[in-house]
Parts: sequence; C-alpha cells; structure tokens
Amino acid sequence: MSMSTAPSTAPPAVAAARAVAVSKVFGSGETAVRALDGVSVELPRGRFTAIMGPSGSGKSTLLYCLAGLEHVSSGQVFIGDVELSTLPDHQLTLLRRERIGFIFQAYNLVPTLDARENMLLPLAIAGHRVDEQWFNTVVDTVGMRKRLHHRPMELSGGQQQRVAAARALMSRPDIVFADEPSGNLDSKSGAELLGFMRDSVHRLGQTIVMVTHDPNIACYADHVLFLKDGRIVDELPGPTPDTVLARMKSLGD
Repeated sequence: MSMSTAPSTAPPAVAAARAVAVSKVFGSGETAVRALDGVSVELPRGRFTAIMGPSGSGKSTLLYCLAGLEHVSSGQVFIGDVELSTLPDHQLTLLRRERIGFIFQAYNLVPTLDARENMLLPLAIAGHRVDEQWFNTVVDTVGMRKRLHHRPMELSGGQQQRVAAARALMSRPDIVFADEPSGNLDSKSGAELLGFMRDSVHRLGQTIVMVTHDPNIACYADHVLFLKDGRIVDELPGPTPDTVLARMKSLGD
C-alpha cells in the first residue's frame, strides 16, 4: 500500500537582514545626493557577503543603513523579521547592542581594559552573564588565548583588530557588519583577520556583511554584491581575484 507524504509546512528561513526598495538621499534641493536608489537585497544567514563598487557607488551607505546606523529616506530595512523604521530610538539602540556586531577600521578598544575585558564589554554593558564555553570558542578562533591580559597598547594592530572582531562576536549577534575592516592593517595582519572572519562564518555559523574595495579581500567572502550609482547591478558567487577584478572593470572603476 502506497503512502502519500504531506507537504512540508515549515516556514521559509528568515534572512539575517534585508533591504526593500531602499533609497537614501543626503541634502535637499539642487545639492541633494542620492546615495542609494531603490536597493532590494536579502542577506542569508550563515554566509559571508562582500559589497563592492566604484567610489561613490553607495556601498558604505548601504552597510550603514542595513546596520541601523543611518535612517533610510524611503523603503524598509529588516534585521530578521524586525523592521528598523518601526522602532523608537531606545529600542533601535537595544537591537544594535543585542543583535548586531560591528567591525570597523578604527578598533575602538578601551585603553584601560585588557583584551578579555574589551571582548566582554558589550556583555558587561548589557548586564549579561558570560558564556565561558562560547568565550573560549571565540578566543581560540581569533587566536588570542595568550594575549588576553594585555592592554591595547601592548598589542599589535592586527591583534587589536582581532580583539575588536572577537568583541563583535561575543554577544552572538544575528549579523556582523564590517566596513573595510583590514584597511589599517599590514598584509599579514589583514590576512589573519579576514581568515578569522571567514572561519567564524564556516565554523561558527556567523553571518557577515563586509564592504571592501580590494578584489583580493573580497575573495574571502562566499558571495559579492556590486553597486554602481546607488543600485545593485551585479553579483558573483564563489569569487576569485580575477573574476572580481573583471566585474569591477566592467563597472568602470
């Protein structure tokens, strides 16, 4: 006797972040600049996405809008299933603290705190207990076990940036946004940081969205989005330096 299988009723996975017809205009009147022009994109969970484009294409503006650091002029931005424009300022601040991590060129470490204390600062501010197992996983992934009790001035630039990256992951955010995270690092330190970021996606299931202008750096990502004139004009899965460079040249950078 044959048996029929009922169709799956599981809901589709919610993207880590998404933009729906997002526009961003700076200024007004004749001096207005349209940095984003109707951008729609979904950023899946557990993937490392790079955003690239010529200078002035809107890539950093898109990152800041997705992270809730810039208000959009029109359209919608979601973190998970929460629309950011519906949140009052205090709830938006709480969401950024609880669900979003940031890695920028400036390390923003507290000089009077050691590496461990800097990593745990978001948890301390939020009043959350430390999950020592998760802490150890992140510390070992970032390779800072022997430097936990050193203050920022006792660490190299690459080590400071890895502390900042560990801090971004410590609260287990839904998504981490990175703006040219290796821009201030030498090539060796930059490769260490980017390798750590890639490992955090593939080994820890983290979601990362990174802006970069460098084809070699973009190749650490699983997927590349290309912007031009405030619009997404192309995308590239499984990037290599040659394929990224060819796409960038086609955009006129």
